[in-house]
Formats: sequence, C-alpha cells, structure tokens
Amino acid sequence: MFGSMMDRPLLVSSLLEHAERQFGGTEIVSRETSGALHRYTFREAASRSRRLARALAKVGVAHGSRVATLAWNNHRHLEAYFAVSGSGAVLHTCNPRLHPEQLAYILNHAEDEVLLFDTTFLPLAEAIAALCQNIRHYVLLGGREVMPDSSPLPNLACYEDLLADSDDDFVWPEFDERTASSLCYTSGTTGNPKGVLYSHRSTILHSLALSLPDTLSLSAHDCVLPVVPMFHVNAWGIPYAAAMNGCKLVLPGPQLDGASLFELMEREDVTCSAGVPTIWLGLAQHMEKNNVKPSTMKRTVVGGSAMPEALIRTFSERFGVEVRHAWGMTETSPLGTQGSLLPKHADLCAAQQCAQRAKQGRPVFGVEMRIVDADGKELPRDGKAMGELMVRGPWIVAEYFKGEKPALRDGWFPTGDIATIDTDGYMQITDRVKDVIKSGGEWISSIDLENAATGHPAVLMAAVIGASHPKWDERPVMFLVTKPGHVVDKAEILAYLGDKVAKWWLPDAVIFLDGLPLGATGKVQKMDLRRQYGDVLRGAAA
Repeated sequence: MFGSMMDRPLLVSSLLEHAERQFGGTEIVSRETSGALHRYTFREAASRSRRLARALAKVGVAHGSRVATLAWNNHRHLEAYFAVSGSGAVLHTCNPRLHPEQLAYILNHAEDEVLLFDTTFLPLAEAIAALCQNIRHYVLLGGREVMPDSSPLPNLACYEDLLADSDDDFVWPEFDERTASSLCYTSGTTGNPKGVLYSHRSTILHSLALSLPDTLSLSAHDCVLPVVPMFHVNAWGIPYAAAMNGCKLVLPGPQLDGASLFELMEREDVTCSAGVPTIWLGLAQHMEKNNVKPSTMKRTVVGGSAMPEALIRTFSERFGVEVRHAWGMTETSPLGTQGSLLPKHADLCAAQQCAQRAKQGRPVFGVEMRIVDADGKELPRDGKAMGELMVRGPWIVAEYFKGEKPALRDGWFPTGDIATIDTDGYMQITDRVKDVIKSGGEWISSIDLENAATGHPAVLMAAVIGASHPKWDERPVMFLVTKPGHVVDKAEILAYLGDKVAKWWLPDAVIFLDGLPLGATGKVQKMDLRRQYGDVLRGAAA
C-alpha cells in the first residue's frame, strides 16, 4: 500500500520561486570584481534568472546541456545557479585556480557548450579556447563597459545585453527530480579530475540538511556570507539554502583577505559564514592586529581541512564566534557531518569543549558512516579504532560522471580518509589514506601533529608528511610557517610537543618555510612536499 500524498518533484527552481514569493524583498549584496557593492532583492534575482534562462535557450541550451562558469561569488553567478539548473540544463562550476590544461580537460570531459566568465578570467578563457572545441558561446559576466575591444573568443556576448534582449516570462519546466542539476569535479590530486553529477533531488535534500539547527541553523533572521567559493562544491550549497530560508545573502566577490571580509561582515551585519581554515586564519590575524572583533557574527562552519584547535579557541574565546566543524567532499555534495555539541558537553570546561569541537562532528540526518579495516570489516565505535571512513546517503555519489571508476564498495562510498568514530557518533579524521604515516608498522596521525604544533604561539601554519626512513619505513617530517616577528627553532618545537603527543610520534625533522604550497581549494598540497622532501631522511641512521 502506498501513501496518498501528492508527488511533487523537488526542483532547484522551486527554491527561487519560494524566495521570490515569501522573501521577495530580502536583500542580496554582491561585491563586484571592481570592488563596488551591488544590491538587489530575491525578487529581482528571480526575474533576472528567468531572463537568463530564456537567453540561454535562444543560443541552443537545451535539457541536459552543460553550461560552465568561471566566476567569483557574485550576483550574476547566483543567477546562473538557478537559471541553468532550473531550465533543465546542467550547471558546471569550474575552479579558475586550476592549471589551464587541467581546466581545459574538465571542460572537454563535461562537453560544455557555453562558458559564463567574470572579467578577471578573460585572459584564462582566451588561453583555453583553442583547446575547448565544444564551447560554442562565451558570455562575459558584466555590462557593455567591460567588454574587450577585440577578442579571439567565438560568439562572445555581453551578459547584460543578453538579459536586456530577453523577457522574464520564462516558465520553469517540471521534470523528474532525479534529473542532473549541477556538475563539480574533484580536485584531481591523483590522476585526472572526476565529475560528480548532482541531481535536483539531492540538492534540495542537502539544502534541508544544511539548514538544520545543528548545522548552519539558517532562518530569515540570518545574514549569511559564503566565503567558500561558488566554484567549490557549489559554495557548500549555501546559495540554495539561503533561498530556501530567506536569508539575507552577502557575496564577497574576489576580495577574501581578512580586512575586506571583516569590513563586509560589519557593514552588512553578517550573522553566519562558511569557509576553509586558511580564510579564518587570515581573518583572525586581521582582527588581532587591529584589536577588533565581530559585532554580529555568531557562528561559522569550517570544512575543507581540519581547523587547528588553537584557532577554534581563538574564535570562541577572543571573538565570541562559535566554530562548527564540518566534514565533506565533492562526492558528498559536500555536507557529511556537523560539529555542534550535545547537551552533555555543557558541563565540560572551555578547553574540553574546544577539543570536542575540533572533531569533524556527527553525521547529519541522511548520511550514514562507518569505519573499516583493510579487509573491509567494520571497526568499533569507541573513539580509538582507526579505519577508512565509508559513507552512504541520498546526496552521496553513486558513480562518477560518464561511469568512470566505480565509486562504491558494497554500497558504501570509500572516502579515502582514515578516521575514528566515538560512542556518540563524533567522527574525527586522523589522516588521508595517502597521507597517513606508517612508522614501524604503527600509524602516526599527521593531522594530530599539525594541530598540536599550531598551538605554539609562534606557529602560523603547520604540515606533516611521512618521509622514507631506512629502518622505520616512514618517519614524520614537520614543516612550519612562523608568525611575523616570531623566531623559534626545532628544539623548542620538539620540547613543546613533548607532552602533547606520544614520544615516538615526534618528528625526525622540523623544516621552516616562508609558506606552504596551497592547492586550488586552499588545502596544503602535501604531494608537493613529499615530492621535494620525501627522501630527506634517507641518510638517517638505521
């Protein structure tokens, strides 16, 4: 027996229709590439999105066509989010920080037909055009005043001209909610990037989970600033969730330095945000240097990589901002966990609460997790056993775009992360499978070592790799970037770590660098460090 409820499809267009009807006057603030602020409302965004959908239809974008973007977090990019997916086409957000050849690879693999790009990326679009034969139309996201006098790009159009020539009477079509809505590619740290094709259904369900009280806790009373780029896993779904909940939305454009973000947060009364740890490190440095703190900011969700416990403590104790750790990846849309505390943690001291927040959190409803050993056997949830993290759920990838590399193992997605899960369900990443250090047959967590090191008052950033060793197979090597004006040496670091980690975990070498190699999403590129320093211990005594 089936239930007798209506079967209405869960579609991305319904988010914008809801925002227009219920929160039409709510403001969207966008930092332009020029630095100027653009202001309008959800009602105006909805109208312009319909115009864009009609304009794309005029140039041949059809159901299932892929439309790529190279754009910052701004209002035109937001319009593309809804216009492309809402019309039945597939939005493909591209990371402009990729190497041009890698970018061309994913554009060709996706078979994109149209490329929408910000003025910043005109040279990049021109550089890859000859390599991307499928792209028939290029659209510059701006007005007539930013159009180049000449360009080799075929069928180059002005975004504002396209909208001016189109009516907003476009009617959002209805179709199966399992239809593809957007496409994102993995970072491609090993081999070529792989495409993850999200559906309308998965996107709506993910937006609901993101809105929950223990996740971002979004409502119409909030002003949300997604610092995470809209080209990185769809800004973690925040543009969709903001429309669902009627939040004021602040889009920061290309200016992501600490000073610019703080000024924007204060000007617009931002209450919550989201981004990777390197962003919050820059913001914390700005606030500490200028002896200021946020007046309205209440909480932030941090993901992409582990946020050091010392930085969590700084935001909580000094700036009054709650840090909610989250974990996810392109293959999980990306939300997998949320890091809020349980009622039982209210009696913990501040240091203990901070240590709890440093974990990656508990699965949100809809996501199941387990850890397994090398033979695939499930390990206990005791907070001690370490195994590969496996996940499944309605917004978890089932297979990669075009069927590449079967993603599942017995119905579960193998994340490549090594983790523990405790009795309350809190998951903590201890390493990546490829980053875990195997010393004398025992595991050493590079993440735990990094977090311990960043607690030192002189340390700004830390990274740890396993370097080849003639006796122990691998031993940890630590790389540190110190804060401006601070001096520290290896002996002091080892002494500081002495009572924080097991003695046999202490790094065999401590190397000071001016900066760590960061990838396109702000993560430390340990592959580069291993390539350069992987044999630094080869001459060590056996």
